[in-house]
Amino acid sequence: MGDRLAWIEDALRELHEKNLYVTIRTITSPQGPWLEVDGRRVLNFCSNNYLGLANDVRLVQAAKEACERFGAGPAAVRTIAGTIALHNELEARLARFKEAEAALVFQSGFCANLGAIPALVGTGDAIFSDELNHASIIDGCRLSRADIVRYPHNDPAALRSLLSERRSHYQRALLVTDGVFSMDGDIAPLPELVALADEFDCMIMVDDAHGEGVLGEGGRGIVHHFGLQGRVDIEIGTMSKAFGVVGGYVAGKAVIIEWLRQRARPFLFSSAMTPADTAACLAAISILEESTELVNKLWKNTYYFKDQMQLLGFDIGKSTTPITPLMLKDEMLTQRFSQRLFEEGVFATAISYPTVPLGKARIRFMLSAAHEREHMDEALTIIARVGRELGAIR
Repeated sequence: MGDRLAWIEDALRELHEKNLYVTIRTITSPQGPWLEVDGRRVLNFCSNNYLGLANDVRLVQAAKEACERFGAGPAAVRTIAGTIALHNELEARLARFKEAEAALVFQSGFCANLGAIPALVGTGDAIFSDELNHASIIDGCRLSRADIVRYPHNDPAALRSLLSERRSHYQRALLVTDGVFSMDGDIAPLPELVALADEFDCMIMVDDAHGEGVLGEGGRGIVHHFGLQGRVDIEIGTMSKAFGVVGGYVAGKAVIIEWLRQRARPFLFSSAMTPADTAACLAAISILEESTELVNKLWKNTYYFKDQMQLLGFDIGKSTTPITPLMLKDEMLTQRFSQRLFEEGVFATAISYPTVPLGKARIRFMLSAAHEREHMDEALTIIARVGRELGAIR
């Protein structure tokens, strides 16, 4: 009898040979501008900790107090015995923060997409989806069994043509896009998309995972950034990035949230967020409501770092957000560049296929309000040195 798992060994060997194998490093310190990674102290330009809240003492204290009051875990799904007072409070606070009618909390942003999309459209319906949407949107679309119509990235004109051709074939339609695209750092043309959704009678949904805490007044996201409050039906958010904790949510029209409570499968069939996580998320919202200081610092750091990278001669793509991709394109060069940065004291992970298409490999630098000017300057010196060593710049 043959080895039924031999194909896995062959596939893993091929990943190594093509420089596509993902090395998973181990962190032994709290998140911050410096990390202890695999026994080495390195500058952190990997995390999605946009506002530096992941190790904020106010969040840690809130988590401790919640554990003392409610225990460590929820012990049930929300609809049976898992809803605690903190969940209801977080949903009310999120709705107020987002200026939406209502909100529903999930275990992650990924779960929020998997829960919302199949509950809103199904067989015989259509989803018009940006071709570069996040994997969680793609998986949610597949689970729905609706027809998926992919439109060219951030191209309202092409989308209009597809809607004109296809929309009348379906009873219901959903237009879905990322707010900030996580690999390139560009922003969806949301005003144009909302206008198309209105014209062609589509529900419209935006996944604002990388816009929360980044765009809009006080980090309220892309809908607030464009002044479109009340015109976007569904906003998907995560609390694992700028909020510094974990969890996801859907914010939007109250009738949609009521329906998701009845039909969103991750909400119905997976245990609730822990008390500690929920309390820490509430503390993060309070910080954002009290001051725009962290958001302002994030953008100050972003402008400085991007300007310096371009002055050094690096290609940083078309990003207009703190996500700063160093476009190297060649998979082998990208892996080598990332490894040399780590050896020199900068933690910035290589991103290649299948996360991005072949020939689009890059190193993604993530800016944070936790970074000081000296952190960025030290990193830039190392990045320039490695870039010259490997022939990426002169």
